[in-house]
Amino acid sequence: MKRTHHRILFVAACTCTGCFLISCGSGNADPRAEAPPPAVVEHEPDLNIVKVEHPEKFPLATAMEHKAVTALTVTGVVNPDVARNVPVISLASGRVVEIRARLGDPVKKGQILLRVQSSDISGAVSDYQKAVNDERLAQRQLERAKSLYEKGAIAQKDFEVAEAAEQDAKADLDAKTERLRLLGVDKDHPSGIVDVLAPVSGVITDQQVTNAAGVQALSGPNPFTISDLSYVWIICDVYENDLRNVRLGEFADIRLNAFPDTTLKGRIDNIGAVLDPSIRTAKVRLEVRNPGLMRVGMFVTATFYGRKPETHAAVPASAILHLHDRDWVFVPAEKGQFRRVEVTGGNRLPKEMQEILSGIAPGQQVVRDALVFQNTVEQ
Repeated sequence: MKRTHHRILFVAACTCTGCFLISCGSGNADPRAEAPPPAVVEHEPDLNIVKVEHPEKFPLATAMEHKAVTALTVTGVVNPDVARNVPVISLASGRVVEIRARLGDPVKKGQILLRVQSSDISGAVSDYQKAVNDERLAQRQLERAKSLYEKGAIAQKDFEVAEAAEQDAKADLDAKTERLRLLGVDKDHPSGIVDVLAPVSGVITDQQVTNAAGVQALSGPNPFTISDLSYVWIICDVYENDLRNVRLGEFADIRLNAFPDTTLKGRIDNIGAVLDPSIRTAKVRLEVRNPGLMRVGMFVTATFYGRKPETHAAVPASAILHLHDRDWVFVPAEKGQFRRVEVTGGNRLPKEMQEILSGIAPGQQVVRDALVFQNTVEQ
């Protein structure tokens, strides 16, 4: 019993000693030693800020004020005017024995395009010759009936029957003659070959026939398609956010990629009522008179102009630096430094000036020769 009592006193004494040591250690610890290290802020240099020695060596130019109407430039493709596309059809079925025109050739109205050997011709010639014989026989019978009627040998109704028969025979002969004419056959010198002629003048923009091919009368595919390219269509894609700058009946400037120095006028003929759901554009159609330079499939740029003029800046063309597909200018900053500013260039202006649509305002100063300045900075 006494041994147990001494053991309890020993355990309690150890417990109190441990608590005392822990409390003494906690009182002497520094809380800052356990805190995380303070954050270090490093300032990255502004890459658009440059500094050069003797900045006075680089002359400055002041951006001028330039007023001009808003311009929207889009791309387009030359297309034939659908209303001026004329199909070439054959009125006789048969086999092609000769082709006298090819895709891309200019043709004149009445020019022979191809020749077709057709059994329809022999049938039409046979019907014509029968109609000639029937009309000749009816004419003789009418003359005979007229003579007998004048002598009182036949009744009036018999004469009228002969007269009606002759008129029917003549009408049938006229129909057979017209059929030969439509087939292009000379009734005095009939042949089994029919010539297919160009119905209008223009350029062959589609060909669906070759030598020894068969053609069907008045059915597709048509052997040729002739397009009158004196007027063409320009089909452009305009984003929905820019449609406010496009109005029916107004004109746009057309520039051909193949002839950049030539500017044509195109009238806005139609604005598509349905947007392309993938790229959010509408088809805009312009009608353009073709001076002979435009070919189907050519790429062009069309510029649409707004109604109200806007004020932009204008700087010397040498003040703009073209770098990484962007336009930049250098404007003076504090302490002899310069800042590189991205701008959006506009049209070229007279006297070697360049329009600036955004980036700087009229009255700001820029380095006159940006390329020389950039070369100095890189050195």
